[in-house]
Amino acid sequence: MNHIWIAIGLVGQLSFSARFLIQWLESEKVKKSIIPDTFWYFSLVGGAILLLYAIHRRDPVFILGQATGVFIYARNIYFVWSHRKNP
Repeated sequence: MNHIWIAIGLVGQLSFSARFLIQWLESEKVKKSIIPDTFWYFSLVGGAILLLYAIHRRDPVFILGQATGVFIYARNIYFVWSHRKNP
């Protein structure tokens, strides 16, 4: 069972880290710093998985950090959707 949670934690960390690769590649395409919508989706998915892992580990510092991040990522996705609805 511990190996499963380690795998879950690693998947969360990989998803969370992938957002930086996505941001860098998209910025290189347009030759300026941008934050693509997918950055926020990977942030939310990776952050949520890491939050579950932190809860499993019962680490209050990690839980607080990830819960705050998940809220911020979800709020940014809300802005992305709102902007698409009302350009």
